[in-house]
Amino acid sequence: MSFTLSLRRPFVADHFHDLPGFQEDRHGHNWEVEAAVELAREADESAFAAALEAWVRQVDYRLLNELPALAGRNPTAEALAEWALRELQASALRPQWVKIREKANYWALCRAGVDR
Repeated sequence: MSFTLSLRRPFVADHFHDLPGFQEDRHGHNWEVEAAVELAREADESAFAAALEAWVRQVDYRLLNELPALAGRNPTAEALAEWALRELQASALRPQWVKIREKANYWALCRAGVDR
């Protein structure tokens, strides 16, 4: 039997968008990551929590534009959700989705098994 568990973690980070014809000023957000994974047993919950915390440590109180994992990409909620999903997959977990909330009315959800 398996079950789905979701966890949420807040983080604070700055970013700016640098697009052709438009450069946004650096600004910060109180972000939130939420992820759901399929677990085979309850004991795997601690591995999930540790993997999510490890990802948050990489972004918390950072300028997202300077992070190597986002090199060549604008640090959008979409890019962060995809990165977090891949990190959870690399931790031998089976994430179903990752949601990044940038602000109260803006979020992005990346689902496992959906290629870009």
